[in-house]
Amino acid sequence: MPFIDTMNFLAASKPSRRTTTRLLAAAALCAASGAHAQAVPRTVRLIVAYPAGGVSDVVARALGDRLAAQLGTTVIVDNRAGASGAIGMDAVAKAAPDGATLGFSAISPLVLSPHLGKLPFDPLKDIVPVASVMYSPVLLVATPASKAKDFRALIAEAKVQPGAVRWATSGPASLGHIVLEQVRAAAGVDITHVPYKGGGQQLNDALSGQFEILSTNASPTLSAHIQSGKLRPLAAGAPARLESLPQVPTLAELGYSAANIHSLFGVFAPAGTPAALVAKYNAEINKALASPELRAKLTATDNVPAPGTPAAFAKEIASEFESNGRIVKAAGIKAD
Repeated sequence: MPFIDTMNFLAASKPSRRTTTRLLAAAALCAASGAHAQAVPRTVRLIVAYPAGGVSDVVARALGDRLAAQLGTTVIVDNRAGASGAIGMDAVAKAAPDGATLGFSAISPLVLSPHLGKLPFDPLKDIVPVASVMYSPVLLVATPASKAKDFRALIAEAKVQPGAVRWATSGPASLGHIVLEQVRAAAGVDITHVPYKGGGQQLNDALSGQFEILSTNASPTLSAHIQSGKLRPLAAGAPARLESLPQVPTLAELGYSAANIHSLFGVFAPAGTPAALVAKYNAEINKALASPELRAKLTATDNVPAPGTPAAFAKEIASEFESNGRIVKAAGIKAD
């Protein structure tokens, strides 16, 4: 793959007026339907866009338990996995906008998937951001095949031996792949992309040194291998250094601000959900994130609580939508 002109897409971006307008229009639908205050439904379905048992599912269930206790309602978790979260978000988009259905997902089905293929829903019109929940960092770890002691040494090696450094991700157009393209362009180096389908096999191959670098989301399994010394963390895509790895710099600290990418997860609702309910859910989610129990569950898996307003969440989604569109086009990234 040819090098990418960093001037084309590496600079931080603001969402276009059109994208922001579409997000605000979806919010306006909520406002219009929320003129009269409504009570939280007695039963709420929380659609989780990922399989049961994973970190995101564990967090979503813990959040659901907190909301049920705070609101005095029943929260039923409904796992709708597939298509990198798009199947679950489609179910949210097509649900009745009565406050009885919420979705839990990373923002990638809204900000990355639309640039890779047609979706059965409009991510900027059919879904309303309710509350951001957590940042899930991307960790760059060295395997036994790499002698690099830190990230700068890795880049230096890649400059001396073009193509010799092999960088594994969970597949084309994955978040790890986006990070790789940003680093490759910013550093002006030739690094070989090794795409996998999912995370299981790539971790096994990392431990046996089938490539030099792996970029993947934080997880308890990955943390265990880091603690045992089998994998060495070189950098993190995160808002700040992780509590569990204070010695590991973020990519922004290393001078790769555009590559300092992390997954942002949050709660969503169908467009048209009453504004009063969106505001109520946002307040209760922020309250849940402040609880020691939920915060401990997040930080134990290297996830970072990310409370905020619906408006701030919507702006971040709009910004990522525009930025990812340029990155995908400039790098020629295509879905597998």
